[in-house]
Amino acid sequence: MNPTSNKKDLEDLSTNIKDLAYNYVEKYAPSKQQLKIYLLKKYITKFKGSSSKKEFSQLIDEIIASMVENKFLNDEFYSDSKARIYLRRGYSLNKISLALKAKGIDREFIKKSLEKIKADNIDTDFVSALKLCQKKRIGAIRHENNRELFYKKDMGVLARAGFSYEISKKVLSLPQAEYLKLIKIV
Repeated sequence: MNPTSNKKDLEDLSTNIKDLAYNYVEKYAPSKQQLKIYLLKKYITKFKGSSSKKEFSQLIDEIIASMVENKFLNDEFYSDSKARIYLRRGYSLNKISLALKAKGIDREFIKKSLEKIKADNIDTDFVSALKLCQKKRIGAIRHENNRELFYKKDMGVLARAGFSYEISKKVLSLPQAEYLKLIKIV
């Protein structure tokens, strides 16, 4: 006997999941993929015996579709806001793209967000590399005697952050006085 064959149980499950979804959206403002993963995890921990996984997955898809329709979830807005946040943190455009892909955002939204960032007519990767140097205390912030000793390490830090060789080399070769002027502008 299937416990969800009773219509009242299915409605109760539906309202419980909707409540969980709305609370999660209110607290975290997630993407559609993040919300779906959250609700599936809740299924595993809370509602395991109450319905089949297929029914539960369909119910989640319906709830997410209704939230998108009512404009509680918007992946395009999420992509734009996260891209700006990552840019302020000093992420390269490559790293921003990969981080948004990991969040489950469509490629078209990622592409639009990156185009909006590039439309500012600023060398965003260069500015982000300057911010990362300040945050990690590498490059021109180091004492002049230590810069050559830590050059490879600093290049590795910038490379792992997604910056190209040319930008990394340009940022690390800046004199300290020029770097301090640029960082004040940024």
